[in-house]
Amino acid sequence: MTTTRKHTALPKARTLVEALPWLTRHHGKTVVIKFGGNAMVDDELKAAFAQDVVFLRHAGLKPVVVHGGGPQISAALDQAGLASEFKAGLRVTTPEAMDVVRMVLAGQVQRELVGLLNQHGPLAVGLTGEDAHTITATKHLPRIDGELVDIGRVGEITGIDTGAVEALLADGRIPVVSSIARSQDEGDQGHVYNVNADTAAAALAAALGAETLMVLTDVEGLYEDWPHSDEVISRLTATELEKLLPDLASGMVPKMRGCLHAVRNGVHTARVIDGRVQHSILLEIFTDEGIGTMVVPDGENEGAA
Repeated sequence: MTTTRKHTALPKARTLVEALPWLTRHHGKTVVIKFGGNAMVDDELKAAFAQDVVFLRHAGLKPVVVHGGGPQISAALDQAGLASEFKAGLRVTTPEAMDVVRMVLAGQVQRELVGLLNQHGPLAVGLTGEDAHTITATKHLPRIDGELVDIGRVGEITGIDTGAVEALLADGRIPVVSSIARSQDEGDQGHVYNVNADTAAAALAAALGAETLMVLTDVEGLYEDWPHSDEVISRLTATELEKLLPDLASGMVPKMRGCLHAVRNGVHTARVIDGRVQHSILLEIFTDEGIGTMVVPDGENEGAA
């Protein structure tokens, strides 16, 4: 009788088998991923992100990537001698700054990401919200101290046309969408708006009827009682999240508002995950534990993943 040879790859096989229920559940489903934070500026994290997205595509999912580019925009404005100013957590975007924003998002961040994804095959195609009317916006006037304030070419999303993105998905491609929108206003043709990438990802996820929205950030998830505790809330419903919104740190508000919008508009789960962890997307989607905060629609059964 021969003893079974010790196979060093057995743990890998077990890991793959653990992913099987998740692979089955997500097969053919659309997943919208907001790329941002540290994952966007660290070369190793960038490469791991690209591998994760390509893995999802080969595992039978339909990933769509949406990105902003805060740090890169700030650096480019600085280089151009233009000041970076923020009001109500949003970048004041003059026409001159908008030219830089558009150039950085569509010409730098998007191109690099498309290049990283395409190291694995002819998969990624870049577009901005301007292309095929993918994202339409109108001027956003935030209320500061009770008054509406003009902060330039910052847009509030008013419409999503999923045609181009769906055509790319049907062709087996990975759309990479920059968070720039066309103007909806008739007298404003040719003008574009800078839109928040978290908000854009959520609006696109809802319009596509995505299974999941995943938002990469620089924290582990939503904290239970920050700064007094670093316990992460692993799961909460839309209503539970809505109650927490007024007390959240300003940087988390657009992310969590996006998650709320997504699950209230047909997306099954929205997740905030730690983009500082290599392969965080795969950890979140294909393992029993998950690593971030998952938001589900009201009335979802406890324990559903």
